[in-house]
Amino acid sequence: MPAHSLLLMLLQVGILLLLTRVLGGLAARIRLPAIVGELCAGVLLGPTILGNIAPSVSDWLLPASTPQFHILDAIGQFGVILLVGITGLEVDLALVRRRAGTTLGIAAAGLLLPLLLGLGIGAALPDSFVPASTSRPVFAFFLGVALCVSAIPVIAKTLADMNLTHRNVGQLTLAAAMVDDVVGWLLLSVVSAVAVSSQLGDVFWSTAEATGLVLAALLLARPVIRRVMERAARHPDGSRTVTTAVVIMLLSAAASQALHLEAMFGAFIAGLLISVTTSPTAARQLASLRQVVLAVLAPLFFATVGLRIDLSTLRSPTVLGVAMLVLAVAVAGKFGGVYLAARAGRLGRWEAIAVGAGLNSRGVVQIVIATAGLRMAVLTPTTFTIIVLVAVTTSVMAAPVLRIAMSRVEHISEEELRRADRTGLPTPEPSTNHGQ
Repeated sequence: MPAHSLLLMLLQVGILLLLTRVLGGLAARIRLPAIVGELCAGVLLGPTILGNIAPSVSDWLLPASTPQFHILDAIGQFGVILLVGITGLEVDLALVRRRAGTTLGIAAAGLLLPLLLGLGIGAALPDSFVPASTSRPVFAFFLGVALCVSAIPVIAKTLADMNLTHRNVGQLTLAAAMVDDVVGWLLLSVVSAVAVSSQLGDVFWSTAEATGLVLAALLLARPVIRRVMERAARHPDGSRTVTTAVVIMLLSAAASQALHLEAMFGAFIAGLLISVTTSPTAARQLASLRQVVLAVLAPLFFATVGLRIDLSTLRSPTVLGVAMLVLAVAVAGKFGGVYLAARAGRLGRWEAIAVGAGLNSRGVVQIVIATAGLRMAVLTPTTFTIIVLVAVTTSVMAAPVLRIAMSRVEHISEEELRRADRTGLPTPEPSTNHGQ
């Protein structure tokens, strides 16, 4: 690497991390998800602001040369692979099994309706929103996948900040989000493989490869991972556990990429396997990895996403109109599907609204999918910006709607017992109101 390229890389990473810390902290203080501030760090240095105000400074700090940007992009890709792996670590499969019926109904409705609506919008958008190198069906399929996902990291953080994790609504939301995440990464892998070949006939083979990868992981890799993680956990300082987990995630991502699937799918499967095979000791040792990923690598990835966002495109009435349409369809599809399924599952009206608000948060997952679409040239920079705006807007919407809905859903005895078990606090007298 030339000396000047190294200098630029160090300056880029240092400045981006500083801005993500400052702006992420400001976002948290006004009760917004931290990723809003982290994205704004990239927007501030990208074409939206610095590129317009001081183009010469922007060209020097963030030159448009492909090799230089690839260096920063590679660091961001490393961060997002570990972020997705950490997300897999947080999945509680036992919770999904306990609430299987209601969970699957809500998850299925929250996936299918926005997926179908996204396919419809993708088929109807003007040609200017579709890359010339991508077929219309592939673009529509990708847009449907982007609109149907939910985001466990943002949902879990929002519920924790609002002290709702112990509530039945919180548990059900997390369980359904876990199912959505698994299916979402599977669909991303399928559409990624299709985008590479540009043949919809490859859907079957892509699905078969993804299913084969999951089965191989469960049947072959799971006992090996259990044994390796148990041996690593014997080291008292936890360094071997962290290194082993990172190696497993990276090799799983490489295997997924080698099968022409999305590398993040492999990382997610690796995180799932680690979560179900590690001991409590190993889980505690992995806390340091989670801290580094969430404090350094993930913010840097979101900042690099912000660098690609050009909000000046929204000055066009057509682009702004399409953005509002996609946002409305995304919210109506996810929230509407979840609400109807929750009511069919005998949840109260306000409980159904709360679950719908939680699952409507796309956050991290949709941003990752949008980034993959831009990298594969399935999305144009304009459609990429629109999808990221949908992700941020739906994440911001979740907390206030949850706050209003949950103020009308009173505690029941099961929730109070769960809270007491987790916090050690005495159990107050419960109410019998179930939010009906």
